[in-house]
Amino acid sequence: MLARLIRYQPTRGLEGEGLNMGLMAKSVAGAALFTTLGLSGCADKPGGPIPYNVQLAAPDAPKPVSIEQNYRIAPLDTVTVSIFRQKDLSGDYEVDLTGRINMPLIGSLEAAELTTTELDQKITAAYGAKYLVNPDVGVGVKTSTRRSVTVDGSVKQSGSFPVGAPITLLQAIALSGGVAEDANLRRVAVFRTVDGQRKAAAFDLQAIRRGQAPDPQIFAGDIVVVDGSGIKDAQKRILSNIPLLSIFRPF
Repeated sequence: MLARLIRYQPTRGLEGEGLNMGLMAKSVAGAALFTTLGLSGCADKPGGPIPYNVQLAAPDAPKPVSIEQNYRIAPLDTVTVSIFRQKDLSGDYEVDLTGRINMPLIGSLEAAELTTTELDQKITAAYGAKYLVNPDVGVGVKTSTRRSVTVDGSVKQSGSFPVGAPITLLQAIALSGGVAEDANLRRVAVFRTVDGQRKAAAFDLQAIRRGQAPDPQIFAGDIVVVDGSGIKDAQKRILSNIPLLSIFRPF
């Protein structure tokens, strides 16, 4: 149709010329719309170099690291309290949801948002006031709940979300408020550190929702990126430029 209109060019009458140009403009606009719809339809499909539904190995176990001096104890953290020559008082104590620990003799103490040094001083003062002479107290963080899963890309609220135990991919995306309207459900990437190396796998969220594919486990430290038209340019480059042969190798 467009080719016919281009070939048909009346040579007489301004009115005919205007009609001809209007038909041409409508045809070009229609062709552009058809092309746009076709491209958008093709975008909402699985693809890319990251392999789908690959069973990622479990992530590396957290390595013991010294807690920075300004680390603030959080609810559900486990702290280790060591009191010299007082084995009955020493041990591991979990911070409850209200931010307190319960210790022998001195009872409940506020611990959340304190540094280990501040909690050390508070425990020392509590035992020294009634029960011990110059107690030698040491406090450390055994386990921390301040580890998180990062969800980014075409989601409603990207960010890092603390997790105390492994969750599933659907649960991780739910933490971000769900996917955005422009999300490509067929292409969700998970990045994970295994054996000291960054590795990745892609998953079809639509198939997972329908029960056609397993819902993979997501661990603290993982990064989940949902593809879509609103995804950041840097993330687009990461998802599109990883060579196929380098998947599950360092990159």
